[in-house]
Amino acid sequence: MFFEQHAGDRLIAVVKTYDPSYAREVYSKVDDEAKQCLTAALEIEENYDQEDIPDPNGQDYDGFLWEALSEASQEDVRQSPRLNSFFVVTETKAGGAEDIYVSADWPSAEAFAKKRTLQP
Repeated sequence: MFFEQHAGDRLIAVVKTYDPSYAREVYSKVDDEAKQCLTAALEIEENYDQEDIPDPNGQDYDGFLWEALSEASQEDVRQSPRLNSFFVVTETKAGGAEDIYVSADWPSAEAFAKKRTLQP
């Protein structure tokens, strides 16, 4: 656990995982706000040619963003077998936990988590 903060009746936490299957599951459930934050964290506009970026409203964008996240999550390109790490933000309230964000870097996960602590 890298971050944990109470916000009213909610608990916001950031955990690090090396499980790409879990990260993919989380990614498949995040909302548009989380995907926009992830796009900014991965600096998609800066790191890819405009013609290589699918339309964010199109069906190819989710696959593109996941591939960018997977690539960014690689710990050391020289390492074999390949090791990826992800940071997952989880919100727990009324006994139920929901994963709401996944990133390859700690700073964006912490920023997303802290932003959630300010919401009612």
